[in-house]
Amino acid sequence: MPINFENISYLKQGNTRQKAAYKAIKALNIFNTLQQFNPILTGTIPIEIDIPNSDLDIICYCKNHEYLQEVLIYNFKDETDFEINTIIQNKVKSTIATFKFDGFVFEIFGQNTPTKKQNAYKHMLIEYDILQQKGTSFKNTIIALKLQGLKTEPAFAKALHLPGNPYEALLAFKF
Repeated sequence: MPINFENISYLKQGNTRQKAAYKAIKALNIFNTLQQFNPILTGTIPIEIDIPNSDLDIICYCKNHEYLQEVLIYNFKDETDFEINTIIQNKVKSTIATFKFDGFVFEIFGQNTPTKKQNAYKHMLIEYDILQQKGTSFKNTIIALKLQGLKTEPAFAKALHLPGNPYEALLAFKF
């Protein structure tokens, strides 16, 4: 049965790091706080290819970046190493907040794109499917590449011998 990544309860039955992530997320009450922004946990921890410095990536759908900033500042400004910025990258406006809590770095990422249509979510689903198809040996290869310093999408592109931009190549990947 596939994982419903839209509900973090799957973390409760996960590995040690996933259980710790669930506990930290619940302690912060972050999904309730961000509920109006349709938050989804993405990245490597949900699909068990995280390395020690992997963060908890939470994507959000925000139509108003100033309002998202206000909510994030109000609720998380007192967390360790809190930072927030709104940037334009590839012609897309994004609000990014980071802070540390309970042994994790949290990165909250907001765009004016529904969360299930954001690349972070799409990449995670594709990566999860690939991991399910290719098994433990492939998973270990990805983790090893990440430990060597590669980001997740470039690690997948290298392991799969995908040419060009790894982020675009992964979105176009077909079995």
